[in-house]
Amino acid sequence: MTENQLRQKIVDTAVAWLGCKESDGSHKQIIDVYNAHKPLARGYKVKYTDAWCSTYASAVAIKAGLTDIIPTECGCEKHIELFKKLGAWKENDAYTPKMGDYIFYNWDDGANYANTDLTASADHVGIVTKVSGNTFTVIEGNKSNAVGYRTMKVNGKYIRGFGTPDYASEATETGGGTSEAGGPTIYTVKAGDTLSKIANTYGTTVDALVEINAIQNKNLIRVGQVLMLQDTTQAAADKLEALGVINSPDYWAQAAEAGKVQYLDILLKKAAQTITKAGARADTPQEGVAALVAAGVINTPEYWLANYDTFPSLDLLLQALGGAVK
Repeated sequence: MTENQLRQKIVDTAVAWLGCKESDGSHKQIIDVYNAHKPLARGYKVKYTDAWCSTYASAVAIKAGLTDIIPTECGCEKHIELFKKLGAWKENDAYTPKMGDYIFYNWDDGANYANTDLTASADHVGIVTKVSGNTFTVIEGNKSNAVGYRTMKVNGKYIRGFGTPDYASEATETGGGTSEAGGPTIYTVKAGDTLSKIANTYGTTVDALVEINAIQNKNLIRVGQVLMLQDTTQAAADKLEALGVINSPDYWAQAAEAGKVQYLDILLKKAAQTITKAGARADTPQEGVAALVAAGVINTPEYWLANYDTFPSLDLLLQALGGAVK
């Protein structure tokens, strides 16, 4: 797996427990995963009545099989110590996290939080699931006694620091931005560029670029515009990543190419032709599908509405794409 696929794996594992809560006892399965892992951190078996944010964050790593790079602990402050021992700790509150990073909080941050480094003991922990510009989304265990989401700002209040697992060290392959043959899949337009110049540089034709990117006027391209150089799902996914819409292009390209989700190849290509920048994620898959239909990206809403929960993170993809076409 590539680094991005490993990051996506952590997120998918974390999201699979979304909604588990104390009130119906569904959180117990998370505690059980943690307690079954050996050796137990500090030899302590977590009780169902204990605070369980670090336990959840650790159970995600256990279930994903990534405890070599993500330490397991049931206490936030000890968790930070272990990340530091691995050389995987960011003390900088203003750090822009990546998907799969672990964020630690302290609820006593001061009014001058943007200009100071919070170093007090950590109170809570979560896992970053998405980063979009200056905003990122976190999934957390024991958030109001359940697994739920939180939205944060870069350098926002309450940030204690970040655990930054070395996913690259576990990756068995590389990916992103190039085809299997090694050529680039996308290109960002620079000042002075023309389609003819780009086509000549990358061994394609103006007509091909026009068709692949659904360009209306071949004499009009803008600086900063991201163009697909190939008619492939990898190119489409890479463009969507470059725009900040998705985080794991290899994951989605390979799922499409393997036929794991019907029509996914069409969805990615049409979305990449239509979307020009990232947007606020739609609140629900249903809203995402509605926006994609309105934008002409999909014409089979009944399929997506019936199947968005049958493949890991497909609901989040529809929400991200739907938000970007609004």
